[in-house]
Amino acid sequence: MTTEATRRVALVFSLFDANANGVLEADDFELMADRVVGEAHASDQAAKDAMRGAFRRYWTTLLTELDENGDGEISFEEFTACVLSPERFDATVAAFAEALAALGDPDGDGLIERPLFMALMTAIGFEPANIDALFDAFEPTDGDRIRVETWVAGIKDYYAPGKAGIPGDHLVVGTPV
Repeated sequence: MTTEATRRVALVFSLFDANANGVLEADDFELMADRVVGEAHASDQAAKDAMRGAFRRYWTTLLTELDENGDGEISFEEFTACVLSPERFDATVAAFAEALAALGDPDGDGLIERPLFMALMTAIGFEPANIDALFDAFEPTDGDRIRVETWVAGIKDYYAPGKAGIPGDHLVVGTPV
């Protein structure tokens, strides 16, 4: 696993630990879903439900695949396996990426505008300066928009253990992990 991937997984663990108790639990994913869906003002109920479902699937997959001691919680050590064994999580990450990007494209034109991207990523917990850098790395169009498929691919790359120098690395710059 690259140093960049290690930093990415540490950051996402800290963000998913929404109640900051040092472990991941079902409630963390409900809190995160509430925050993200709460920023999707223009999205329809189906898109919001898909996002909630993706968070729940993410939790269920983590619990099923990684809870080695059966305590109903995922420690950081257990969580790192999701990056070390991406084949076990590809479908879950893909569903999550597609649901999040769909929230960012409520009008269905295939493009995500910077303000909504910023709002959704801030709701997850990423730092605004890092979100801006990520959006710029996705090479927005003249209308300051990125393509849905660009964001989906970027989310998938974020979890790839062998990837370095990817746009998602902007999310960890200057962030203590």
